[in-house]
Amino acid sequence: MALGFLSRLKQGLSRSTQKLTEGLGAALTRRKLDDAALAELEDVLVAADLGPAVAGRVIASFRRSRFGDEVTQAEVRQALAGEIASILQPVARPMLLDPARRPHVVLVVGVNGTGKTTTIGKLALHYMAEGKRPVLVAGDTFRAAAVEQLQVWGERTGAPVISGPPNADAAGLAFDALTRAAVEDADVLLIDTAGRLHNKSALMEELQKIIRVLRKKDPAAPHSVLLVLDATTGQNAVQQVRVFKELVEVTGLVVTKLDGSARGGIVVALAEAFGLPIHAVGVGEQAGDLRPFDAGEFASGLVGQV
Repeated sequence: MALGFLSRLKQGLSRSTQKLTEGLGAALTRRKLDDAALAELEDVLVAADLGPAVAGRVIASFRRSRFGDEVTQAEVRQALAGEIASILQPVARPMLLDPARRPHVVLVVGVNGTGKTTTIGKLALHYMAEGKRPVLVAGDTFRAAAVEQLQVWGERTGAPVISGPPNADAAGLAFDALTRAAVEDADVLLIDTAGRLHNKSALMEELQKIIRVLRKKDPAAPHSVLLVLDATTGQNAVQQVRVFKELVEVTGLVVTKLDGSARGGIVVALAEAFGLPIHAVGVGEQAGDLRPFDAGEFASGLVGQV
């Protein structure tokens, strides 16, 4: 990661960091890590959206290693960063395209408003910079704004955008796009989808139909299913992962809008709860603000050590 992104990561996580460090300061007025201090510390971690499982794991580690010790807030932050990094390390994996799949089909899912369309545009820019050929599919045919937004990204990146008339059949559109992308020897096909979670059965039907129709062309498609989550929703992101795991076989996560959230701790809760690869995080609207997820840098940024 470039230094510019590291500073943006720190800035993006500043609200989450402030929430966590203020809580730490209040919990550690006693200095000694006794039962009372550990109980307060656990409450702070849960309030910072790390979730009860992560909080329990961190406190158990502190109890084993530092119980009864007098500690400074800096020492606790350092130890906390280490614990968080150890939780995140196994899931910090870049999304690699399979060169044997041309195109590598990526189905991008998530509720409306999480940043799916913007994420697709940023991924397209990333792949173009690597010399690869992406094709974009405006599969959220119910929202004209989503189609227009993807077309803007297509113009910006030079990537073809395949779209249909309003309310067109998303599965048929995806099939036509895969056929065209294969003929044009594209490296990656990025498919946007609708995200109307209030009608779960209709969403399930649509996503499963897209997958079923894609498999008529390529039995292994989609090769990746990316779930895009908005960090500002906090613990709701956990429920969204559960729902989408029921609907489709999610292969990895992208977490956006960390710069607008005091709930960056949710990334750690997701890692602990699901163990799904976290491919990238977003800390702004610019194309360069979506970057591969780095466990150590994120952990340090969250506790204010970057």
